[in-house]
Amino acid sequence: TVIGTATIASIGTAGVPSVGLITLTMVFNSVGLPIEAIALIMGIDRILDMTRTAVNITGDAICTTVIANSNKQVDKDTFYKKFEKDAI
Repeated sequence: TVIGTATIASIGTAGVPSVGLITLTMVFNSVGLPIEAIALIMGIDRILDMTRTAVNITGDAICTTVIANSNKQVDKDTFYKKFEKDAI
């Protein structure tokens, strides 16, 4: 039940830093674990959270691009256009 609850909670998670602790609170409540145990995780969560947020946002961007491409809504010229040196 822990894996199922965590999966369902993570599907609706926004790509915002430190939202994992809030999600973890919901998982702990549903499973019956003490919420005070989250204090033990908070010490290392900052490092894990940076990676989790980056992976979440990257995954969202990739899925959006794949779906838009399958619906033929991607402008290929703009997608493959290289940046001009003057623009950077």
